[in-house]
Amino acid sequence: MSRMLFSMLVAIAFGVGAADWPSYRGPGANGVGDGSPPVAWNADASAGEVRNVLWKMAIPGLSHSSPIVWGSRLYVTTAVSAKGNAPLKIGLYGAGDSADDVGEQSWVVYCLDKRTGKEVWKQTAHRGAPKVKRHTKATHDNTTLATDGKRLVTFLGSEGLYAYSMDGKLLWKKDLGVMDMTPFDDRTLSWGFASSPTLFEDTVLVQNDSKKDSFAAAFDAKDGRELWRVPRGEVSVGSWGSPGVIRAAGRTQVVLNGYPWIVSYDFKTGKELWRMRSGGDVPVPTPFLADGLIYVANAHGRKAPLYAIRPDASGDISLAEGATTSSGVVWAQERNGSYLQTPVVYEGIAYASTSQGIFKAYDAKTGEKYYERRLGEGTTGFTSSPVAAGGHVYVTSEEGETYVVKHGRTFEQAAKNAMGETVLSTPAISEGVLYFHTRGHVVAVGR
Repeated sequence: MSRMLFSMLVAIAFGVGAADWPSYRGPGANGVGDGSPPVAWNADASAGEVRNVLWKMAIPGLSHSSPIVWGSRLYVTTAVSAKGNAPLKIGLYGAGDSADDVGEQSWVVYCLDKRTGKEVWKQTAHRGAPKVKRHTKATHDNTTLATDGKRLVTFLGSEGLYAYSMDGKLLWKKDLGVMDMTPFDDRTLSWGFASSPTLFEDTVLVQNDSKKDSFAAAFDAKDGRELWRVPRGEVSVGSWGSPGVIRAAGRTQVVLNGYPWIVSYDFKTGKELWRMRSGGDVPVPTPFLADGLIYVANAHGRKAPLYAIRPDASGDISLAEGATTSSGVVWAQERNGSYLQTPVVYEGIAYASTSQGIFKAYDAKTGEKYYERRLGEGTTGFTSSPVAAGGHVYVTSEEGETYVVKHGRTFEQAAKNAMGETVLSTPAISEGVLYFHTRGHVVAVGR
């Protein structure tokens, strides 16, 4: 299947244009974009001549929100501390401490012209002291907007769920309570919130796997009316993933990454369709559909698997100890290691990266491993999820170095590019342009 045809089919399935990137990781959260972005660039003026940077727009505050694109507009959110610069600790460490950042914040939605970076409008969704603390590597604004071209939705966790018109008018908002995500084995920690909303067929889907009163819910995008809600306390004691909407095998389902269970729900009713025992006990990656299979990864703890699941699965499809297939699981890699990053499937190959930059490629249909290589020197962390377009996969480290890997069964690094700032969010792709949200800017990288 050609790259252009693949992009068109995905866009049609999710009711978007081929150039739109409407939510976290684009249409269907699959991470594959249109056009051919540059392979080489430099966005760091201190490292030499700036190359292949179309524009750079300053965005105040501290946020891991990824940019989204609809038509000629780009949207992103941020949290601005009244005290000025907020602390951020990047790198490879295991401490679960909360950041010293509990003062007043302003949560702001920005709309930019994607061609020039100029501000079109901005709206402050909420102002006040955050209701929960956050992890030292997180922010008070970790989530990404979602749009269907009719409205914008942002989910700020304890600070609420908000819907705007495309020109910035507040349509509705809902207070869904206090949401504080923690690992299952230490409920005294406070890590904040990170699950982005999903918007599909006039329905907003949210996942709240927090310390208490966990739930998944669907809301009418037009007015915020609740359509269904299911408790999650039995199946997930903590997740940072976002809902994956899967339309395949004659049905539409919502797949939620969690621990100790990954669970699928009927899109219309919230009825459980299937479940399987999870591996990693701090699930972050978002489930997505590619090449007819549902891919779910998680890590931390005893296992760090990547699963390829049949979309027509039903009941309990958990793997027996030592097994790599079941009635609903086509293949599994128990030591894949994707912790913070969601893998990407591109033209028949599944690419995944670990937090240490161990980059792996698998046959997407069988799970056969093609290669495993390290990006960088192993001294920096990787949080931003890989994305693909134009025959390349783009993987960005927390220190703002983007590694460009040529698509194929053998490893070939095509370039390493400097952004000049820390990057923990995932870039958007539209019409051959990469849009990065760095520590202090949105940067458009294009030819």
